[in-house]
Amino acid sequence: MSDFKVVIPARFESTRLPGKPMLEIAGKPMIGHVVDRALESGAEEVLVATDHHSIFTWCLGQGIRAELTSRCHRSGTDRVAEIAGKKGWEADTIVVNLQGDEPLMPAANIRRVAEMLASSDKLAIATLCEPINSRDELNNPNVVKVVRDRQQRALYFSRAPIPWWRDGDPEAAALPDWSVCFRHVGLYAYRAGFLRQCGQIPPGDLEVTESLEQLRFMEAGLSIGVADAPASVPAGVDTEADLQRVRALMAQG
Repeated sequence: MSDFKVVIPARFESTRLPGKPMLEIAGKPMIGHVVDRALESGAEEVLVATDHHSIFTWCLGQGIRAELTSRCHRSGTDRVAEIAGKKGWEADTIVVNLQGDEPLMPAANIRRVAEMLASSDKLAIATLCEPINSRDELNNPNVVKVVRDRQQRALYFSRAPIPWWRDGDPEAAALPDWSVCFRHVGLYAYRAGFLRQCGQIPPGDLEVTESLEQLRFMEAGLSIGVADAPASVPAGVDTEADLQRVRALMAQG
C-alpha cells in the first residue's frame, strides 16, 4: 500500500446542525472519533483542517495536528486544497478527504480509496460506492447515486434514481435488477498536484443543477474511479436525528 495522508475538513457552522464537529459522542467531540478512524487506517499523517478556533484549540490540546483555514471555502475539497498548498506536498502525494461528520467511517474504506487512486495515474480522483437495495433509498434525493463503466470509472452521479428501467414500474414491489444500483460514499482521494489546480476549474451547469461538486470535475473531462467499499458505511451526521442514532450505536460498543 502506498503512503497517504488524511485531511479532515471540519466546518463549525452547519445549517442543519450548528457546531457539529464539537458535539459530544461517547464522551468526546465528534471530530475526535473521526480522527480515530483516520489513525486506524494507517495513514502516514492525519490533519484536521478547520475554520474555527474551538475545533483548532481542542485538537491541539489532544495532540492532534490541525490547521486553521479560510472561512470562505465552498467545499471540503477547497479546504483540503488549501492544506496541500500550505504544506507544499509533492504533486504525487495521495491525500484522502475524510469529512468531519463521519465518526463511523470504517478504516478499511479509507485505505481502499487511497489504494484505488494509487493503482492508476489516469484517475484524477478516487471515491467509493456501495449497493442500494431498497426503493426508499433509491428515490431519496439525499442519497447520491452513481453509475460506473466496466473499469469502475464514474459515468454520472445524481440525486435522482439512476439507472432508470425504461419498461419497469417504479411503484412495483420489486424493481427488475438491484445489481446496477449504487450509493455514492462521500470519501475522496486526490493527488496533491490535482488539489493545487482544482480551484481553477469553474462550477459547471450539472454541478449547479444537482448541487454535487464531483460533477464539476466530470464536466471538465476528468476521470473519477469508483471502487466498491470493502465495509458497509453508516450514514454520516447531518441532523439531530443522525446525531442521536450515532450516539446510540456508540453506546452499544
